[in-house]
Amino acid sequence: MAACSRRLDKFIVSLRLLRNLQLQNERFLSTSVCRWAPGNDSEPPKFIPPSKPVIIDKTQAVATLRKFLSPEFIPPRQRTNPLKFSMERKDMIRRRKILNVPEFYPGSILAVSMADPNATGKINRFVGICIQRGGKGLGATFVLRNIINQQGVEICYELYNPRIQKIEVLKLEKRLDDNLMYLRDALPEYSTVDPDMKPVPFPPTGEVPLNELKVKMRPKPWSKRWERPKFNIQGIHFDLCLVPKQMEHAQKWAQPWQEYDMLKEYDTSKLEQQILSEVQQEMSK
Repeated sequence: MAACSRRLDKFIVSLRLLRNLQLQNERFLSTSVCRWAPGNDSEPPKFIPPSKPVIIDKTQAVATLRKFLSPEFIPPRQRTNPLKFSMERKDMIRRRKILNVPEFYPGSILAVSMADPNATGKINRFVGICIQRGGKGLGATFVLRNIINQQGVEICYELYNPRIQKIEVLKLEKRLDDNLMYLRDALPEYSTVDPDMKPVPFPPTGEVPLNELKVKMRPKPWSKRWERPKFNIQGIHFDLCLVPKQMEHAQKWAQPWQEYDMLKEYDTSKLEQQILSEVQQEMSK
């Protein structure tokens, strides 16, 4: 029995030696991304750290991928100095590198935070629907409207005002008209926006959503005769507030010859491409 046990011990020792030799000749890969670097048997293996993980913050808004050029970059058709608008574009681009001016249209719901020394916290935040965009260059403006305590409130902001600290797009959409000033004469429900409204996600690619809403007007008198053809209003239910005789009477002020006025508008497609490439090139610096 003693001889058998000695033989068994020698066999176990030989197995351990073979196992140790096998471990020295092999290189092991771990189950993680970390691995042993190949090297000489005399040198200890070098540790290769794993690659850094890519963290994507899904709470941040996705930047739009549409090629959008703000209308204030297009100079008006008149006898103007091109040097003036080129110098203004440089100032506008310099301002846009500090303040993110998002894409928005009349009908979009915005929230503007503006420095105000008389407000609590020195910042005044106003939420409203954009009813008008106007002006060119550094004189570009936009008007927000909201109903607060059953009273219509409108604020006209200068787009490149240095007091503006943040412009948020809570809901991006278009309307049937490029000017929504007729909301002043519409029912208050069409101008009411919740000040605590949460941002509505919008697709970064594709077309901007079109809201085909038609508003109901209050009884006359209105601030302007919106039924006349020169305004070309599509977003008002005229059949609910005017009789056919009144609509027929409004057609007397129609100017059908303006349809053939070739000098009324001019093609700005090439100019827009040049200015868009210039703006993108300067913003990428």
